[in-house]
Amino acid sequence: MKSKLTVMTVAAVVAAGTVAAAVPASAATAKAAPTRCHTADLKAGFALGGDAAPEMGQSAKQTQAFIWFTNTSKRTCTLSGFAGVDMTGAQTTDGTWSLARSSEKPVKIALAPGDTTDFSITLLPVATSTPKKEKFVPSKFLVTPPNETTHFTLKWPFGGQILKQDGATHPATFLNPVGK
Repeated sequence: MKSKLTVMTVAAVVAAGTVAAAVPASAATAKAAPTRCHTADLKAGFALGGDAAPEMGQSAKQTQAFIWFTNTSKRTCTLSGFAGVDMTGAQTTDGTWSLARSSEKPVKIALAPGDTTDFSITLLPVATSTPKKEKFVPSKFLVTPPNETTHFTLKWPFGGQILKQDGATHPATFLNPVGK
């Protein structure tokens, strides 16, 4: 038998129109987690400002070039992993060189609309006097965002040449994951 107090409380709540149903936390509407960025969501380019340009005029040490991705979509999306980078050479003997990956661990980057992230390519420049067969002269970079199959074609804006190590196990020219 229900107590008089319980019946009166339920009646008062119904009469006031404030019946609240308990909803389990798992059924509550949550904002969907962002999905990965697709090539169509992005634009890409070389970082050209001041200290972002690689030191291609020297041959004593490695240097870095940076490629950026900007989210041009109207949604937040994520990038995680390594971009695919194929360099096309300017010399007829260069061909295409698919860059090796570093041992750096990738991180997940969330890009809101208009946000930009980048990754670095470590390069080993060589002197202009280096024999043709030992140097690679970059012309274009085919850059594929992580987990995508469509690439951007970027013209190499920095000049210079790189020690040709396209068949090396641990080349001195390699790429780092997005966000590093």
